[in-house]
Amino acid sequence: GEPLWQDPALLGRVDKDYGHDVQTAARFGRQLCDLLGVPRKCCQLAYEDGLYYLMQEQNLPKNLDVLAQKLKGDLDRRRLARLIERGYNVPAGAIIPLSRSTGWPLQEADKHWRSSLWPMKRERVVLIPGDSPMGLRLPLNDLPELAKKADKITPQRDPFEPRESLAKRDQMHFSDSGEAPEDALPDPDDYEAVVRTALCLEARGGRLHVFVPPLEYLEDYVELVAAIEETAAALKMPVIIEGYEPPRDPRLQKLLVTPDPGVIEVNVHPSNNWEELVATTTALYEEARQARLSTEKFMLDGRHTGTGGGNHITLGGATPADSPLLRRPDLLRSLITFWQHHPSLSYLFSGMFIGPTSQAPRVDEGRDEMLYELEVAFSQMSDGEVPQPWLVDRLLRNLLIDVTGNTHRAEFCIDKLYSPNSATGRLGILEFRGFEMPPHSRMALVQALLLRALVARFWSEPYHKPLVRWGTELHDRFMLPHYIWQDMKFVVQDLQAHGYPFQLEWLAAFEEFRFPHYGRVQLDDIELELRWAVEPWHVLGEETTSFGTSRYVDSSVERL
Repeated sequence: GEPLWQDPALLGRVDKDYGHDVQTAARFGRQLCDLLGVPRKCCQLAYEDGLYYLMQEQNLPKNLDVLAQKLKGDLDRRRLARLIERGYNVPAGAIIPLSRSTGWPLQEADKHWRSSLWPMKRERVVLIPGDSPMGLRLPLNDLPELAKKADKITPQRDPFEPRESLAKRDQMHFSDSGEAPEDALPDPDDYEAVVRTALCLEARGGRLHVFVPPLEYLEDYVELVAAIEETAAALKMPVIIEGYEPPRDPRLQKLLVTPDPGVIEVNVHPSNNWEELVATTTALYEEARQARLSTEKFMLDGRHTGTGGGNHITLGGATPADSPLLRRPDLLRSLITFWQHHPSLSYLFSGMFIGPTSQAPRVDEGRDEMLYELEVAFSQMSDGEVPQPWLVDRLLRNLLIDVTGNTHRAEFCIDKLYSPNSATGRLGILEFRGFEMPPHSRMALVQALLLRALVARFWSEPYHKPLVRWGTELHDRFMLPHYIWQDMKFVVQDLQAHGYPFQLEWLAAFEEFRFPHYGRVQLDDIELELRWAVEPWHVLGEETTSFGTSRYVDSSVERL
């Protein structure tokens, strides 16, 4: 693959002051306009709402000095003090209204970037009050009403549509004719030609931030990022990219690191083979260790547990059309049936919070009649490849849910398999949500290896057996480590009987981690061993909290 950004030296550091200011942002914007072939006049300065902050200042008590250091602890007053120190009439940054594609493939008229001036009643662009990045505070509601009505809906690209390779950097050609003529601008009275998305340039802390606008097609995003880098190289000016992420496209590999309550969520790009998966997983665990981040924690009583974050594994193809789940619905049927037959696959790798109200309930932990409805759906799935990729979604969408009907909170999540809602939900991806983040990279790889072996086994020979009505045994017998380990032995024996040399000893670390050993006593011929067991916790009724309405997890019945 080829990186979107060629020169890492042109990516600014968030901890370094480069001395960039509003004049730097405007100069960068004019140079970028020349590369994109739009008039420099489209690079417009944006201001804070001085009238709003003047009113805020007037509402302060008379004997309080907003610039006093002791008042800067209050967030609103600190924001107000910063603006007063800078001045009301000093621009916050610059914007360049930009749009490109209205459909794919591009028509001749859309092969260039379009821009326009933003006609405002206040005769200049005034941002919404706040201290978020400029791109999140654009006064879109102040644009002419006609522009909203004329705003065309961009058709989504079919995920199954074959796509050409992206252009390499040396194949991209930007405008070299210098400053574009102003007569290329649309008529100021033609409100239907007003462009409603804008690239923002803002200097914060001496660093130039470039806020990328939302774009529908990856080709446009790649070209715009290339133009930004060309501009940064020409001006020798490192920048920080922010704003909207690239459009989802199978031709783009990306690794997403997102803060989540209590954990750091890392979404890894797909791996083409086992070697890639091993390298990626090992590197992630090592990078987390170097950053002093852990994949394990200790409870107040010293018990060793996971972080509570999920090790969700996704299964799909290089493109939606290649997805084994869409080509062979019987593969998903086999996986669901096998998981239902072997509760150890749900409880050996899970976190502390399990049961019908957990993040990933089993298919038989909800309504009692769910298994009957599943059997009816399974009867409509034939073995082998089928020409209807939507079949598996239509049959299982209302069955792979939790007790509230949430399709995302399920052990087998098909939100991104072939959703009828949007193209971004038709990716041919199945998500296994029942796995908790294990404390070591090799344990995570063993989970992936087990899953790969099961998929290969069911691809070559579909699993045809009736569903089991476990009843109260599910939350009784299979809460004990002895029965879970015995059940896992049957899983491994099944794989070995079909030619996959998976070893039970590879899972011993999971048994010790999930069911820690507390003691053993020998009385004549009787040996008594004490281990931790699994406990299904339910959520309580709704309660009003400072964060809104919540339902707490009832762990009051926690037991050995």
